Order: sequence, then structure tokens, then C-alpha cells
Amino acid sequence: LGSYYSIQNYTAINPEFGTAEDFKKLVDAAHAQGLRVILDWVPNHTAFDHPWITAHPDWYVHKPDGSISNARDNENHDTDWTDVAELDYAKPAMRAAMIADMRWWLDTMKIDGFRCDVAGGVPDDFWMQARTALAQTRPDVFMLAEAEAPTMHAAFDMTYGWDLHHLMNDVSQG
Repeated sequence: LGSYYSIQNYTAINPEFGTAEDFKKLVDAAHAQGLRVILDWVPNHTAFDHPWITAHPDWYVHKPDGSISNARDNENHDTDWTDVAELDYAKPAMRAAMIADMRWWLDTMKIDGFRCDVAGGVPDDFWMQARTALAQTRPDVFMLAEAEAPTMHAAFDMTYGWDLHHLMNDVSQG
């Protein structure tokens, strides 16, 4: 299975957590209590056994030897996340497929939004494109970026406060 950030299929439920019907019941129960449900979304990479690897290898970043690159860090260096393949956001068709898969969760599972993992590793213009498209389906879609850059606020409702988090950790540790 790899890590939980090694996405084999963006529109599937990991059987370890139940079925699609189970998930729909969870969302309905949360909504009945006045709660909103957001999904942890991993936009930077997929698993190496994701269908896009075979069907659309050009949607991925490639190493000089032609092989698909594992995840890259914010300085564009290889990471030790060897179970994930880095997506190439220069590909319009990949962007459209990513947005379609996000929209599937809004339409089919009736979730309320997304917490986007390492959102700063994806181009800001993609997030604007995604926000516009998702808001057509769900005008009140909630978007949380695991990022802190002020530019994120153009597409996201909330961002992480990493600097404050680190400051508070430093203060509490003396």
C-alpha cells in the first residue's frame, strides 16, 4: 500500500476505511449534526501504480534518464518519498483530470471541501483554476492549504500558520 500519500486512485475509497456507501453515511451523519466534511487531498504526486502512470506517463516529471521522478521538495530536489511519482503541472490535461477527480468528491460524496497537502508545491495558477471550477459545482466549497504564503489566500479560505506554530514551539521549549 505504501504511505497514505501514495494515491493509487483519486476517486476510490481505501477498503481499510470501508465502502463508498459507508463514506456517504458518514458525510450524511456529519451534515445532520451541522458539521462539514473536508477530504485530505494530495495534489503533488500519485502512487506508481496509479492508472495515469500507464495511460499518461507524460503527466509526470521525468528524470534525465527518462524514468518518472519520485516526489520533489520545494527546492526541486529528490525526496526520500520513493513510493510516489511527481506530477507535472505544465500539462493542461493532467490539471483538468485533477480538477475532475476533486469535483467527483463534491458531486458524488457530497463533501464540503479539501485540505490540500503541501499546497505550495503546486502552482498558484492551478489553485485559482481549481477553485473557480469547484465553485461552479459547490459555491461554498471550503479550501484549506497546507501552506502559508500570502498568495494562497487567492484560492484558499484558510492556510496553515507554520511560522506561528514554530514560534510557539520555540517559546514553549524555553
